[in-house]
Amino acid sequence: MNKKEILTSSELATLWMTYQEKTMFLRMVEYFHSVNEDKKEKNYYESHMLKLAKEIQKIETILKAEGAKIPNGFSEKDVNKQAPPLFQPTFSLQIMRMLSEIGMGLHALHLARSYRKDIIQLFQELSVTTQRCYEECTELLIEKGALSRPPQVSMPEQVDMVVSTQYLKGNSIFGDKRVLNTVEVSFLYQSIESNSIGQQLITGFAQVTRDPEIKKFFTQGKELSKKIITKLSKKLMDDDIQVPIAWVGSPTVSTIAPFSDKLMLYCISLFCSFGLGSNAIGTTFSLRKDLSVTFIPLITQIYDYGVHGAELMAKKGYTEEPPGMENRTNIINRS
Repeated sequence: MNKKEILTSSELATLWMTYQEKTMFLRMVEYFHSVNEDKKEKNYYESHMLKLAKEIQKIETILKAEGAKIPNGFSEKDVNKQAPPLFQPTFSLQIMRMLSEIGMGLHALHLARSYRKDIIQLFQELSVTTQRCYEECTELLIEKGALSRPPQVSMPEQVDMVVSTQYLKGNSIFGDKRVLNTVEVSFLYQSIESNSIGQQLITGFAQVTRDPEIKKFFTQGKELSKKIITKLSKKLMDDDIQVPIAWVGSPTVSTIAPFSDKLMLYCISLFCSFGLGSNAIGTTFSLRKDLSVTFIPLITQIYDYGVHGAELMAKKGYTEEPPGMENRTNIINRS
């Protein structure tokens, strides 16, 4: 008989990270389900609650089989299902769509760090269910007229080649400023859309936290999102390109927290990580240098804000330590 392959440190790390993400997602879906009155949306939340619960159980089964301690993650203590709605129903779907988008990216990264057959299969399955969650959520939002589509463009009739480095400088061969290409527009548009959602999400969190330090942190994040939206929207508007205009929704007037401070801080941490990654990729694939000049300072500010959040979580005792490698020096000194 072949011996079962040992779980690698990378695989343990990906399982641990996924457990944090999935347990947080489940708590948020539970709350959205409890406060929603629309039958179709309620069925959507219920379906994904069951899927998330099964996914979490699969991770726990693998960890138990390896003799690993199950992480704390986020439990029922981190959600108050009796709290009144903090967000309007349509905006709750916007949050779901954004979290699914983040999940799809994370699953792809984790899959690329997997070697054991059952771990590869797990992340393949997680990718499929998360993609389905994203698809269904997108359909619901379009059906409600609450999702702005990127601008349309005339289809290319020929293949053009870059014939001068002026293209990279943001100029045409005649020296005038060239119009943004579709790749550049797609990254700008996505960043504006995600920050619009993030701005309203963090505003809601700022309303309900009772901790002055955390409230200040959330308020700073709201202002950072507004700054990013303004700067990137100007890039589109300068080329007469429509910016996202669909109303994404907003928080209600509730000041009763549906989630723990720990969960809200972790959620914003995920959004920061997503923002860093997407803006970095946007910088890489943008061929107009003025876009890099815009993106790079924003990336720095998002990073600094994320570090501030990590420090705040550690200070408040909300940070769960990831599994560590063996400290060989301590082992040698004990022998």
